[in-house]
Amino acid sequence: MRAVVFEQYGEPADVRHVPDPQPADHGVVVRVEATGLCRSDWHGWQGHDPDITLPHVPGHELAGVIEAVGPRVTGWRQGDRVTAPFVCACGSCPSCAAGDQQVCERQTQPGFTHWGSFAQYVALDHADVNLVAVPDGLSFATAASLGCRFATAFRAVVQQGRVAAGEWVAVHGCGGVGLSAVMIAAASGARVVAIDVSPKALDLARKFGAAHCVDAATVPDTAVAVRELTGGAHLSLDALGSPATCAASVNCLRRRGRHVQVGLLPSADGTTPVPMARAIGWELEILGSHGMAAHTYPPMLELVRAGVLRPDLLVTSTITLEETPAALAAMGTAGGSGVTVIEPWA
Repeated sequence: MRAVVFEQYGEPADVRHVPDPQPADHGVVVRVEATGLCRSDWHGWQGHDPDITLPHVPGHELAGVIEAVGPRVTGWRQGDRVTAPFVCACGSCPSCAAGDQQVCERQTQPGFTHWGSFAQYVALDHADVNLVAVPDGLSFATAASLGCRFATAFRAVVQQGRVAAGEWVAVHGCGGVGLSAVMIAAASGARVVAIDVSPKALDLARKFGAAHCVDAATVPDTAVAVRELTGGAHLSLDALGSPATCAASVNCLRRRGRHVQVGLLPSADGTTPVPMARAIGWELEILGSHGMAAHTYPPMLELVRAGVLRPDLLVTSTITLEETPAALAAMGTAGGSGVTVIEPWA
């Protein structure tokens, strides 16, 4: 098969022929029809993820058709249209038994723990726990965006963030996750403030329901700007992942507000300063959010089916495998605006 491969962190990847994957006894191989280019892939390419072994094929946000099925898989067959969360759970650890597959203790992640979906085929483990059926009316490009960014935003806003109609929600960073969060919060009846440095990203945030936009490139203190607009957000998300956006997200909250950290926060020593004095004095909640379990997809998919949520509108560009190495490298300097989808068979 053809795949995007890198052999050194931060060095240019290339497209080459590599062996086709084989399914584990409990897994499947999926023919990848669409896969998203996500900032998490850039973090992996930069060497920020300890699970990656070189050489490596990135990609974790995918949709396609089952090509091969392991002998212990009971719920799926060749030809089924599927997607999967980026966290593939084991199905048997205590966290999985509690229904919390998104924090599985023995999780695998395509594109991190093993070769991913920037390829024509990808192997997925424990298929009966992790696969999600893609409805016939849903395009593969749209379905691919659900596995990481949209599902991650849905859990962060609805399940972890407990958004309520009429609340103020601040979203820091309007890439794929952030724009998804804007759309989901607005559809939930919340009033959204979107914060980003990119005018294009803020224009998309307005399109998807943001009541106010804050240009972080021109505003000296975005937390102050959000508090002036809202009196303090009830819920705030750091969808980018940086010390500055994390602190701004906490500092923009009203008393007893809720901060949800979604964006990864790489640093040299593995720590990020968080304004904990404010968290204590104002009784703020500091929450993490890490993907979404496959069994919790149905309510989100029903909202997509009904047209309440439109993840298809988040897909702003489609590229080929040959264009992917350059697009991956550009994520380190270019601001995100929407979702870029790779079509490996194009």
